[in-house]
Amino acid sequence: MLWRIQNRVVNWARRKSLWVLHYNSGGCNGCDIEILDLLTPRYDVERLGILKEASPRHADVLLCTGPVTRQSRDRMRRIYAQIPAPKWVVVIGSCGSSGGVFQGAPSVMGGVDQLLPVDMYVPGCPARPEAIIDAMAQLMEAIA
Repeated sequence: MLWRIQNRVVNWARRKSLWVLHYNSGGCNGCDIEILDLLTPRYDVERLGILKEASPRHADVLLCTGPVTRQSRDRMRRIYAQIPAPKWVVVIGSCGSSGGVFQGAPSVMGGVDQLLPVDMYVPGCPARPEAIIDAMAQLMEAIA
């Protein structure tokens, strides 16, 4: 009985506030700049309940930018494993989705979906802040 009540409270809190860990696996930083825009007063995603988290152990969402490279793949797997369940992966930009302009390079393995289960893609090169906010809002609705 107590476990069910606790589970309902945790799910309610998660629906209202996502803690997001951002990981750049080796892109051009265009999408990273757009993510930083979300934290400025113009967009202020914290008022929507989206909080940037520095530790994977406290995060709900892994926000990935850039293609998966040989150098970053093991680190990305470790970070994903450290995020407690339930966890979601959101990929930002065309580099993270398919490898983008880096596709075919010897050190690039492709998009994030080659390595991790992806829950949502945000298209664009770079993805617009409005599109990222919309994706996070859709994810919050899907959790409900």
